[in-house]
Parts: sequence; structure tokens; C-alpha cells
Amino acid sequence: MAVLRTLDEVVAAVLAVDRERRLRATDAGTRTIVGLAGAPGSGKSTVGEALVARLDDRAQLVSMDGFHLHQARLVELGRRDRMGAPDTFDVDGFVALLRQLRTARGTVVAPGFDREIEERTPGAIRIGRERSLVVVEGNYLLHDEGGWAAARPLLDLTLFVALERGIRLRRLTARHERYGKTAAQARAWALGPDEANARLIERTRGRADHELRLT
Repeated sequence: MAVLRTLDEVVAAVLAVDRERRLRATDAGTRTIVGLAGAPGSGKSTVGEALVARLDDRAQLVSMDGFHLHQARLVELGRRDRMGAPDTFDVDGFVALLRQLRTARGTVVAPGFDREIEERTPGAIRIGRERSLVVVEGNYLLHDEGGWAAARPLLDLTLFVALERGIRLRRLTARHERYGKTAAQARAWALGPDEANARLIERTRGRADHELRLT
């Protein structure tokens, strides 16, 4: 596993894998899929947005957050108080999207996620055939339990985004406050459900192709 520290290094790694895949591909219309994994608050979305911006119109960002189970379903299952854990996502739907991205030549539709109401937004993202490179970011791309084990083989390149714990917790707490939690609630959630998930995700670090260390 190589350790990367700059966006330039990430772009170079992505373009190298994309070139190699295209040389081997029997169908030029298929897409290269890059996965960004990491703990909550590690900077996956920020890195994904910056990477897509550098790759211009050929790239599209998709977040695993669009596959959160609906709030009503989480309440029904008794899982609302640990939203963000592996079993609070529609893993089958997520893997189905990856497979569709892998094989479909035309437009693929993916859900988004509205943090204001913490609900998925069906059909929010359209990935046209011109988007030949898709960057997928999410907590459990490298998780190997249950249905999640099917995700990693569908990714051409994976990076684990790592950030010092104290910085990550401060960012998480600020995010929770920004979306309506009190300071006490935000810290409790960051140190509770978020940190439990972070420990689980940390154990998947070794399955990534590269590690991106942020400061």
C-alpha cells in the first residue's frame, strides 16, 4: 500500500488505473470506479469533490450516504439511535448501483442525501455515458461482512482517507451542530455512534490500494 499525501498524487494514481483499465477493457463504454473509504469526518467528501473537479467533465461523484435507510424504517428496526452503522444502509441497493455503473453504457441514476432532513433523495444524481470515471465515497467500501463484501471487487482503485482523530472529531461535532444538534448532542453523537463506526472502519484500512493521509 502506497501512502499518498497530496491531491496531485491521488490524481496521478487514478489516471494510471484508468489508463490501465482501458487498455484491458473489451468494452470501451464501461466506467472506471474509484472508491474513497474512511471514518466519519475524515474528509472523504471534500477529497471526492476536489478530485472530480480536477478530472473535469469526465468524472462524477457519488456518495454511499444516498443509501441510508429511511428514517421511518430505522425507527421500525430500532436502529435510529445508531444511524450510520453498516446495518443502517441499503447495502443491496448500493452494490446493485456499483454493478450497474460497471456494466451500463447509458445513463445511470443514483440517490443523493439531504443532511438537513437526514433522508435519501431518490434520482438526485444522473451519471451520463460521458462520465467515464465515477468516484464513490463512503464508510464501508472496504467492509467485508455481509453484503458489503461484494462492494470492494467492483472498484478499480480504493483509497483510505486518514485524518488525525482529534481533528476528525472536531469536524464531526461542528457538522452535527451545523445541521441542528446542540453542542452537547453533537459531541455525544461524535463520540458515540460515529466513533463506534470509526473503529470498525479503521479495521478495513489494510484492504485499500492506497492510503491518503490528510493533515
